[in-house]
Amino acid sequence: MAILTCPDCGVKVQPEDLICFRCGANLPHTPSADDDVPTPTVSQKYFRGDGRSACPNCGAVIQDPADVICTECRYPLPGARRHISPVVLRISFPTGNVDVPAGTSVLLGRDPAQSLVAAAFGQYDNVSRRHATVMVDDEGRATIRDEGSTNGTFVNGDRVFPGSEVRLVDGDRIRLAADVTGEVSLPRQEPDPATLSRNGSV
Repeated sequence: MAILTCPDCGVKVQPEDLICFRCGANLPHTPSADDDVPTPTVSQKYFRGDGRSACPNCGAVIQDPADVICTECRYPLPGARRHISPVVLRISFPTGNVDVPAGTSVLLGRDPAQSLVAAAFGQYDNVSRRHATVMVDDEGRATIRDEGSTNGTFVNGDRVFPGSEVRLVDGDRIRLAADVTGEVSLPRQEPDPATLSRNGSV
């Protein structure tokens, strides 16, 4: 076994010494198999030394920082940016408009502690406190779900079963209970250029 010495003062040191007890210099340390090596964090695995990101599962280089899954192994990528549509759904009720931007949801009902738009339904006793939820996903697709209301939620005259979701499109008419009707306005979203074929069709 080779004799180890301090690189600063030359005194003999032991392999497990971290500092020289004579001069106080930090001693070089080569990790051994017994050393506890900290597990790399997700960020350390995700970002490579060259500044480009890599999949924490398979190590493949992430070509587009907006990717939400790895194109190689289909593993969900941490910190991926969501592409949120600029679409805003509007429901025009007699008492005012309810706007729901893409990527959000709004509870329709009379309970001001739970619904941000409770004022629009305050005069209607037949609307439940938690009546229905309108959701618009990141791509601008809209749905409505009945929250177990007493008097029902209807889309174009058809009842929405409690707990189930019904797709909403531009021009639909929704009705809460017997007499609160609103018209859906949902601008048509422009298709994503990445999904178009050579002739411009989806």
